[in-house]
Amino acid sequence: MIAKLLHFMKKLVRLFTRPMKSDKGRGGVIVQTYRGYGTHKEAFVMGRVFRQPGTGRRWKEGGTSRDLIDVLRRVIRHGVRDAWVVMRMGDAQTTVKTDRDGYFFAHIDINHSLPTDRLWHTASLEVTSEKDAISTDTQVYIPPANTDLIVISDIDDTVMYTGVANKLKMLYRLFMEKAHRRTAFPGVAAFYRALYGGVEGNRKRPMLYVSRGPWCIYDMLDMFFNLNRIPAGPILFLREWGIRLSRPWPRKAEDHKADVIRDMLALYVDLPFILIGDSGQHDPEVYTQIVKENPERVLAIYIRKVDNDPERDIAIEKLANEVSHTGCRLVLASTSLDMAEHAKTHGFISEEGLEAVRDEQ
Repeated sequence: MIAKLLHFMKKLVRLFTRPMKSDKGRGGVIVQTYRGYGTHKEAFVMGRVFRQPGTGRRWKEGGTSRDLIDVLRRVIRHGVRDAWVVMRMGDAQTTVKTDRDGYFFAHIDINHSLPTDRLWHTASLEVTSEKDAISTDTQVYIPPANTDLIVISDIDDTVMYTGVANKLKMLYRLFMEKAHRRTAFPGVAAFYRALYGGVEGNRKRPMLYVSRGPWCIYDMLDMFFNLNRIPAGPILFLREWGIRLSRPWPRKAEDHKADVIRDMLALYVDLPFILIGDSGQHDPEVYTQIVKENPERVLAIYIRKVDNDPERDIAIEKLANEVSHTGCRLVLASTSLDMAEHAKTHGFISEEGLEAVRDEQ
């Protein structure tokens, strides 16, 4: 038991310190970018600029001492305020400034033709802060021309069992309980791959994921999606918690998910959506409100049943009736297979996709 605990703690430390490894101990200003998204007309990239201390001497890479030092470096590093960030995609360019916590959100108008033979496009970034100047790049997802719908999914208790409120438990499952089988709900990876491919199997639909968790767990979620082979990317919408000593609690984010969905509806204005969430919090209410604001834009809402509350079931059924006249079907589903069967019946996924969900579950 002690050996397993030590192994878990070592893995946890390695994950926590992963962002610190890129500077090879030199310290200074670094940039952490998150995968971007957009259309052939505009693109969006978010990231954060940090200043972090160096190690002070040469420490063995991968050693325990170096890991512990990197833990300390991550704790005391801080976001760089008012750094200038220049983003370029081909001939297009824009310049933004980081906020008080070091975050930046760059929007660039694309005024030239992008290659149509790939989905991921490179955006280069140059960051200047006082005497420091660094360059990096990131990937931006642009849907193909034949995209027929967008999928937006919650993460916590929708894709994975344990949300950000139980991060330690989720990390234990991730590293100690064969993550590729046990951290995700049965069948969810196959179902999302089926949605990604569509009836033809090659649609490559945008798969957008929303969480109220902070950006600091981006690496953890990225590993989770890769381990479970959940497409595509992933493109994650987390939020800035803005925690500091003077205010040791997250900023309010009741409207975070709704705001993301509204932004995506405006960005992909010609495409319909499928929304996926769970019954544990407010997903059914949020999604229902979105449908009322945008009738005929949402084809289906899939709500994973994560409790045994009959009153909650009745409340969700009432919401389903409220949006049925728009053509949207709100489905309360106990399993990924229940969702997949509805999706197959309504032409969202293929028969092969449904069978893959059945086999995985």
